[in-house]
Amino acid sequence: MIDGLEIATLAPRVIHYLSQNLLKSLPLTPQEIAASIEHLLQGRSRQQAWNAPKAVITPPDGRYMMATLAAAEDPPFLAVKALLLNPENPGHGYHSINSLVTLLDSHTGLPLAILDGNWVTAVRTAGLSAVAAKRLARPDAAIAAFIGCGVQAQSHLQSFAALFPLKQIRAFGRGTVNRDALCRSAEQMGLMAVASQTAQEAVSDADLIITSVTLSPQLVPFLDARWLKPGAFVTMTDLAAPWLTESMSTFDRIIVDDLEQEANMPKPLVDPTLVDGDLTSLVTGSTSGRCAEDERTAFVFRGLALGDLAVAGLAYQRACECSQGTLIEA
Repeated sequence: MIDGLEIATLAPRVIHYLSQNLLKSLPLTPQEIAASIEHLLQGRSRQQAWNAPKAVITPPDGRYMMATLAAAEDPPFLAVKALLLNPENPGHGYHSINSLVTLLDSHTGLPLAILDGNWVTAVRTAGLSAVAAKRLARPDAAIAAFIGCGVQAQSHLQSFAALFPLKQIRAFGRGTVNRDALCRSAEQMGLMAVASQTAQEAVSDADLIITSVTLSPQLVPFLDARWLKPGAFVTMTDLAAPWLTESMSTFDRIIVDDLEQEANMPKPLVDPTLVDGDLTSLVTGSTSGRCAEDERTAFVFRGLALGDLAVAGLAYQRACECSQGTLIEA
């Protein structure tokens, strides 16, 4: 039992505020981010890290409101993220998604940091995909297709280019601005970039497929898993909403992020009979990864709170090491 005097001694004098620009400047590699997520997933299997199923509110006007909670013993942090997606935001000059992450000490509950949640979400989502791809994708994957070319596409490009011997990307999206920006990013990395005219053209011969289609009540599924070549891996950051339900049985292996979370959701991401396991079991080895070169595999996910904690905690530690961040009196 820590008495009041010891708590006062341990209490941080300040809270760190880590803005998006600052977070982007931190020296963090995709490999470090994936390793941080894997560390917490392994901790979860040993009852040293925990996450609650996400809480979701979906008003009838198309907004998506979500909160996540995760905690760990090592590192001793607790993270809470609140996020709101509003499809109307871009029309008003705002990002469609905005969020904030609060980091606390998991033993005392004392506040440590407030982080820009949009950066955490983008990096965490790409990190979760990377953890899955390391086990489900072919290691010689050279062509990546992006369906949806916004923030998530950019973060996945950076992550996958660091993990796979990419030579070419294919980009398909509703508008040309984000698509062209993604192509420029790829070209600056020395990759060939192709602006595809159709979604089928983009994915049909790709090794890696990343879908990040903006969710809206008007979205009609238009992606068909039967277009995929043998050996392809797909990561679906968009709840699999743009994929034709009847084509999902084409996959030889489907992994979700969290079976417990799925059991608490009113509508499953995918037919539960098609699911082989979740990310924790994949990382710990109790669920097999790719078993044959020609398997079509998929990672379908809502977002795992432990991923938010892994990224936020790593960013906070690195910011402290670099003496970065705006300090707020506690």
